Amino acid sequence: MDRWQAMRIFAKVAETASFAETARLMHMSPPAVTRAVAALEETIGARLFVRTTRSVKLTEAGGRYYEDCRRILSDIVEAEAAAAGSYATPSGTLAVTASVLFGHMHVLPIVTDYLDAYSTMAARTLFVDRQVNIVEEGIDVAVRIGHLSDSGLTAARVGSVRRVVCGSPAYFERHGVPQKPQDLRDHRVAMSTGAWASTEWRFAQDQRVTVHPALMSNTNEAGIAAALAGWGLTRVLHYQIGSALLGGRLQVVLADYEEEPLPIHVVYPEGRQAPAKVRTFVDLAVARLRANRLLN
Repeated sequence: MDRWQAMRIFAKVAETASFAETARLMHMSPPAVTRAVAALEETIGARLFVRTTRSVKLTEAGGRYYEDCRRILSDIVEAEAAAAGSYATPSGTLAVTASVLFGHMHVLPIVTDYLDAYSTMAARTLFVDRQVNIVEEGIDVAVRIGHLSDSGLTAARVGSVRRVVCGSPAYFERHGVPQKPQDLRDHRVAMSTGAWASTEWRFAQDQRVTVHPALMSNTNEAGIAAALAGWGLTRVLHYQIGSALLGGRLQVVLADYEEEPLPIHVVYPEGRQAPAKVRTFVDLAVARLRANRLLN
């Protein structure tokens, strides 16, 4: 087995922390993966993994070697892509991720327009309400809401969103408009049970109110529907109710108490060395999202 293939196998084991999963992903037998890593360790003269029946972890030497392998493998892929022309011309499949509602409302139209512009391209979207590891899950571009950790990824800020409390005019006619966050305790609330949901609602100046929702749902759409029906109040990111706000079907309350808006970024891993499919999509997405008045 050549050194390049052995390095690919080693890198995949490091990323998946599993010999069996690496074998499945690379269409190999588990013994072949084990032999490849063992041969690499013998050639290098250092142990790369600590293996037990329950876990696979990089040694200190393995960690350093993995970083070098990632760089070398990336250079090889870039060289091959440049030779084949994919660095200059978009080709292949573009993988894009975003949160569910934002993805459906604002990212999917950009993806379909991109496919119209580049007819030889294909795309795969992953719209989920969780933080996606774009390297491990094979994602080319992510659109993320919230403050970014220092991940070494390239990011372009494209807008921001507010976290708002809202209800229908009919609801406020019957129950009154809350004037301060503490008033929410006297109102009926519908909320999501999503990954970032909490019954402790935070406001500006570190004000916090614990709400007792009468309706809990696994989707934001259900809370929005309840608010539109005049049933109660809900708290969402303002882009999720943009059309309802413009149409007067929902109203935002407690605007003076809102926290700072959450930034929106387009994120991708390769920076200036990104292939053409990533660079062209990022250029389109950044321009479109920055031009969206609801987000800016």
